[in-house]
Amino acid sequence: MQDWLTMSAVALGRDIAAGRIDPVDLAETCLAAIDGHAHAPAIYARVTHDRARAEAEAARKRAEEGRRLSPLDGVPASWKDLVDTAGVATEAGTALLKDRIPARDAPVLRNATRMGMVCLGKTHMSELAFSGLGYNPVTGTPPNVNDPEAVPGGSSSGAAASVAFGLAPLGIGSDTGGSVRVPAAWNDLVGLKTTTGRLSLDGIVPLCPRFDTIGPLTRKVEDAALALAAMEGRRAPDLAGADLSGTRIAVLGTVAQDDLRDAPGAAFDSARARIEAAGARMVPLDVPELTQAMTLSGALYATEAYGLWRDVIEAAPDLMYPQILARFRAGAEYSAPDYVAAWAELERYRSIWAEATAPFDAVLIPTAPNLPPNLRRLNEDAEYYRTENLISLRNTRIGNLMGLCALTLPTGTPSCGVTLMGRPGSEDALLRLGLAAEAALAA
Repeated sequence: MQDWLTMSAVALGRDIAAGRIDPVDLAETCLAAIDGHAHAPAIYARVTHDRARAEAEAARKRAEEGRRLSPLDGVPASWKDLVDTAGVATEAGTALLKDRIPARDAPVLRNATRMGMVCLGKTHMSELAFSGLGYNPVTGTPPNVNDPEAVPGGSSSGAAASVAFGLAPLGIGSDTGGSVRVPAAWNDLVGLKTTTGRLSLDGIVPLCPRFDTIGPLTRKVEDAALALAAMEGRRAPDLAGADLSGTRIAVLGTVAQDDLRDAPGAAFDSARARIEAAGARMVPLDVPELTQAMTLSGALYATEAYGLWRDVIEAAPDLMYPQILARFRAGAEYSAPDYVAAWAELERYRSIWAEATAPFDAVLIPTAPNLPPNLRRLNEDAEYYRTENLISLRNTRIGNLMGLCALTLPTGTPSCGVTLMGRPGSEDALLRLGLAAEAALAA
């Protein structure tokens, strides 16, 4: 049964369908692993034992009667602590929302439950999702699977750690500027950033709703495809026949390869070569306007975030981690005309990007330019925290600013991922391409 803790979600689902795994035994194995793991309190904010057992019992009955609801029926998952869960506290990693208990599940969780997925509990995260590092001295900082002295990446830090440490087959997180992809990359996982609006944000504690997205962190690309389908309440896409032959992939130079640290740079070069050897045609691409688009981030992100949270924050600012508080308050530096003008400019840059990338099946970049920073130094050096947080999210933020879907894949080099970015709404095609790239990277 211990092998179940490292299996992919799709493999677990297939074994449930074949009668080789009992969903109740699987849930109990996961719960026992969580309850007995030294790092579990830093990974899970709350474990939903009763809910998991009830959902697993129902999945067992369906499996026995031959009426499973989806390929993930009976497969457990963790949920980031900004996804509303009925009757269970959802606090988004902040003392500002202590004891906030929703009356109903968020639609993405409700859909997943209706497709048979089993909820293990709520995972820790960066405070109000406003950091890519995953360091949260307020509610909990999960570990990094590759370096006990480093942060796990955020803001979906616990989601990543729950999967990487074998405490969930898959984790559901959110991504506003890289919060699925950075922790996925730093913990050697697959992470899918969905297109804004693809999944409902109802019942999701917001940061910047015009950029907020929900997405899975998984062991395999197929797991991500199944999880997306479950959250939408639909059949999963057919990924059969995934092949890189004849595909055209742009290798973005602008911004994405600036100041790459040694390990991520070498991992990117190796990954690019393996994907090319599998049949993809790699084409260098520069989009100079992207440099200007990146400068809009402050006016767009901080302004919306502070506009949403100002009254709550300023009623009790001492409850917040100072670095996160400062990021929110930076939004006060911009006026309403600044915000409107920034969005108008961004839409123009999105059109330029769409035209420049139209000939390609995807755009390839390093997921993060850096390795996970040292936790102690982040705590002691405010400038180090600021610079590492910004560079950690720099590459992933390209996808958010351009309104894309994106998929990060492990490269085989610890804590180094590569990302394929696709057109808005093209998740199914991106996942098919990602499945082929996954195979090439594992070769």
